[in-house]
Order: sequence, then structure tokens, then C-alpha cells
Amino acid sequence: MGKSRNYIGMIPLNRLLLLLFFITSPFQHSFSQFKSEEVVTGAERTDIYLPLLKSRRVALVVNHASLVNGRHLADTLMSLNISLVKIFSPEHGFRGKADAGEHLGNDVDPKTGIPIISLYGENKEPRKDQLAGIDVVVFDLQDVGVRFYTYISTLSLVMKACAENNVEVIVLDRPNPNGHYIDGPILEPRFKSFVGMHEVPVIYGMTIGEYALMVKGEKWSGTENCMLRVIPMDKYDHNTVYNLPVRPSPNLPNMKSVYLYPSLCFFEGTVVSIGRGTDLPFQVAGHPDYAAGSFTFIPKSTEGSKDPKLLGRSCSGINLSLRDEMEIRNESRLNLSYLIEFYGAIPDKKTFFTNYFNLLAGNTTLRQQIIEGKSEKEIRSAWAFDLDKFKKVREKYLLYPDFEVRIQIQD
Repeated sequence: MGKSRNYIGMIPLNRLLLLLFFITSPFQHSFSQFKSEEVVTGAERTDIYLPLLKSRRVALVVNHASLVNGRHLADTLMSLNISLVKIFSPEHGFRGKADAGEHLGNDVDPKTGIPIISLYGENKEPRKDQLAGIDVVVFDLQDVGVRFYTYISTLSLVMKACAENNVEVIVLDRPNPNGHYIDGPILEPRFKSFVGMHEVPVIYGMTIGEYALMVKGEKWSGTENCMLRVIPMDKYDHNTVYNLPVRPSPNLPNMKSVYLYPSLCFFEGTVVSIGRGTDLPFQVAGHPDYAAGSFTFIPKSTEGSKDPKLLGRSCSGINLSLRDEMEIRNESRLNLSYLIEFYGAIPDKKTFFTNYFNLLAGNTTLRQQIIEGKSEKEIRSAWAFDLDKFKKVREKYLLYPDFEVRIQIQD
């Protein structure tokens, strides 16, 4: 099994030809041969993976977004007489309602009676006893294509544990809504953490299935012996505009937040609020000392954000929810202007950054560049060489047509 093909299904010749033929200009990347509603996810291709599950004891790594035509994967498999014995849940939990960083305990799903094991908190990697008696783990999580979004870390640790315990892993591939570009600094190994395990840029431009192939192929995290299969999607390419049918986590409620997430998440390592505890998480940014802001909000305790930053304090700042959704998407870049602007505007420079910022950035360089007053263009130019190196690694594992998008260096 370890030497068998890493995925099921071949890329049709017409799509392979498109991959070789259609190359966009540096600033034009709107071409896609597919529409969002045409995409068939890996989870929906039951005809391919059901035969692999028959007469086997199956565990799932899933959450609320693990749907097959609107029905949860767990319910779908049980209705098809698959022996489902365990569920592993990632950050935010099986139902997707827990706060970011909230430690969850184990549970039992009241609908199916199946035990749920949390892979967040102290137990981020399945233990040997938790994998005992399991033949195959089916992994089906909706990623958003950003290094510090923790589902790819969960994926890597699941692959590692399964490799060590001779358990097969089947990844049901899903679209990456930020899969049309690559940007940001590459993680330095000394900053490895659960919000960044591998030497990849902030935005890596791969589906979660392609990422799994890369983790195994590059022998990261002790996964080289993982018995891995990826169930690919149909009617998808890397520039497909895919609208997520369900929010992937509590504080990404819509596509604007998903597109802004790579840029605004850096504020999580600062004193600035990005709207957790409001109706506009990851669409606004503010702080009580930001005098230039014409927009105000007050973070409150809400489901999915019980103790938000700056709870109960009036924050002034910016409201990016007013921007056009496709305009945000088509920028196709990590936007540092918000971070640079807030650092310049907030008086107390010494407390602006927290230690968490370097884990998000994957280095100490970005923080220092902002402190030194470097322009966005200067900062971004420093990434170019490493991004080109990563692209060469990335292209070995792509399952879908990829239309090159060069990073636009802006002032």
C-alpha cells in the first residue's frame, strides 16, 4: 500500500492541456474553466471511496462543514452501512462552535452514539490507544488555505500518528477559497508551532488534499510511511471562485472574512481587535487608541468568542466589510497596509506586538521590518526568492490546473 498511487483518479487530458496552455499575465488572473456550483468535492464522490471503506472499521476527522450534498459525512456513511467507530474533532469542535484556542474534552455524538475524541488542547495527535482497532481514518475538513489556520496542522499530526500505527488515511479533498495565489513569508523552523508546522508561506495555494501529498512527499512530520489516498475533486481548478456553503469556523461567517483572514489575522498578535465578539469578525479592525478611525465597535461575549480581545471597550478603526467581495479576492495578495497603518497610528509602540505575532509571521523579521518603518513594497520584495523556491516544491503535488499568478509588489 505504501508504494501505491497517492490518489485515486487521474487529471483528464483536457485539464492537463489547460494547465500547460493558459498562463495569465502578472495582474490578470480571472480565468477559470469551472463555476463554484459545478465543483464536485471529494466527499461527494462516494462511488470512488465507498468501496475502500466496506468491511473496515472507520474513524473520521470531521466537523460541522463535513457535508455530502448537505448531509453530514458521518450520517451519510452510517446510512450506507459503513462501520463508523470513532470521530476525531479539530479546533472549534465537532459542531464548530467552540472559541479559537478553547480546550475541548471528549464527548459522545448524541445523534449517532459514536465517541468523539478532541484533537485540540493537550491531545492534538491521536494516541496509539485511540487508533487501536481502526483500519482507516477519513479526513474531511474545509481548509481556507492559510498557514495559521490549524486544520493543516491537525492533518499532519493525524498522518504522522496513522503512519506510526499502520492505519490508512483517506483525504476527501475540498476547494481552497484562497487557492488562487501564493504569498507571505516562509516559516522558519525555529518558529514551528500548531499555527505553523511546515516551511510554507502564509498563503500556499493548495487544496488540503494537495497539501497532504506534499507533507508525505517531503517527508515532513514523520509522515513518509503514511498510507495516504486523496479523493480528488471534479470540475475544479485553482482559480475557481468557490463560495463556501457553510462557515468553516465560528469567526469566518462569510466570504469577505475568508478573503480578509490572511491579512487581518496578523492583528491577533497585536493589541488590535479584528472584531471577535461583533457581527463582523475578520472584517473590521480597531483599538481604543486609534484616533484616525471613523468606525467604532464594542466587542461583546458571543458564541464562538466568549472572551474577545478588548471586551466591552469602544474601539475605533476601519470597516472592511463595506469593500466589494470580489475586489478583495482579486487583490490576490497579503495586504500589510492595515498592519503598518495601525502600528503607525497607535501611540504605545512598545506594547503593540505580543509574542504570538512571531509565531503567526513564522519569523522575527516581519515585526522588525514594521518597527523600522519599511514600506509594504520593501517587505514584500524580501519574500520573492523564497516564494519562487516554494513554488517549485508545490508544483510537484498539484492535482488540478494551476494558472500562474505572480505576486504584485505594491507600495
